[in-house]
Amino acid sequence: MNIAYWIGAGLLALFYLYAGTLKVIRSRDQLRPMMSWVDRIPLPALRALGAVEILGAAGLVLPPLTGIAPSLAAAAASGFALLQIGAIAVHLSGRDSRIALNAGLTVTAAVTIWLAVQL
Repeated sequence: MNIAYWIGAGLLALFYLYAGTLKVIRSRDQLRPMMSWVDRIPLPALRALGAVEILGAAGLVLPPLTGIAPSLAAAAASGFALLQIGAIAVHLSGRDSRIALNAGLTVTAAVTIWLAVQL
């Protein structure tokens, strides 16, 4: 279980660290080719979303690694599952049916929640 958690959490953490960093440092024009929805939300909200993704990535890794409040890992994974449910809604409301990545991230987050509870 421990190895499975680290694989799932590590993949999620790497993805969200990368995606969150892009949202924090890149301009709307640079993000548009990858994320067609960026024009539909205010720039400060986009930056805040990136910051939340970076903090969530840290929340998946640091608590179990340090042994300090390891239950926060399940909370971080839960936050990512909810984030992806919201992302699917945003994509579908904008007539964008490309949600396979979001669905995969939702499933990965759900499995990571279960594994985090088992730690």
